[in-house]
Amino acid sequence: MDDVASVSANGLYSMAVKTDGSLWAWGLNEYGQLGDGTTTEHSTPVKIMDDVATVYAGNIHALAIKKDGSLWAWGNNGTGQLGDGTHTNSPSPVKIMDGVAAVSAGLGFSMAIKTDGSLWVWGYNNIGQLGQVTKIGKITTDFSSTPIKLMDDVAMISAGNDYSFAIKTDGSLWAWGDNSHGQLGDSTIINRSSPVKVMDDVASVSAGATNSLAVKNDGTLWAWGYNHDGELGNGTTNDSSTPVKVMDNVIAASTGGYVCLALKTDNSLWAWGTNDEGQLGNGTTKNSSIPVKVLDGVMLPPKTPGK
Repeated sequence: MDDVASVSANGLYSMAVKTDGSLWAWGLNEYGQLGDGTTTEHSTPVKIMDDVATVYAGNIHALAIKKDGSLWAWGNNGTGQLGDGTHTNSPSPVKIMDGVAAVSAGLGFSMAIKTDGSLWVWGYNNIGQLGQVTKIGKITTDFSSTPIKLMDDVAMISAGNDYSFAIKTDGSLWAWGDNSHGQLGDSTIINRSSPVKVMDDVASVSAGATNSLAVKNDGTLWAWGYNHDGELGNGTTNDSSTPVKVMDNVIAASTGGYVCLALKTDNSLWAWGTNDEGQLGNGTTKNSSIPVKVLDGVMLPPKTPGK
């Protein structure tokens, strides 16, 4: 495909926004997560909509922000993760709200930052993924099928499998949800149904399946959570509920489940973690518990909302 501006992919389907704002999708479509109005798989890209600024491919549901700031959702809706007030799957995009600047999605829940800096959450909440108790009348529930406001002054968000992070405008990092492997970074393995502060001076954060990465304003990279295959990059395979320093001079980092990547200021790309299928790109299939250099001359893509 030519003229691609941004992409987002889950393990079973992919999406791309072209420079003209058109959104294209392909891959698995069992729950309508491609958004083409069907549940038919597509091995070649199909056009979904126009005037799209950014897209986020969740586990089996997708979110897109259009250029006018409106948020649209489609796919699986069993836990209300579309945010349209129902639990009905939708193979076509449905409008959720206006004035949205960024989005992120976990296994069965979604988050959005509005242009005023307020953070809104919806979907599954069985272990605190939404960061607050949800109620219908006087009955406590495990989900919310409509967006509910969680906090203000939010600059960035990242959703893991069943947990979430938010960086506030003052650089403080907050976490909530599943903490079974210490992935919240609050020095405990206690699940949190409300946000807890993890650290200050944070520039960016990435939540994986059960491990987490954060880049601080001084360029240091920190990791915590699950570490079975060396995902923390600290030379061990022991989980850590407290952030551990990995390296210096980092400008961006991402964890995609059990593989971690970091881009340094000299434009070198480093990888560590699971490598049974050659995921690290270092010419082996051996896991690495320390960062290994993969490429030079790597540049960040142009910044797009919600990414």
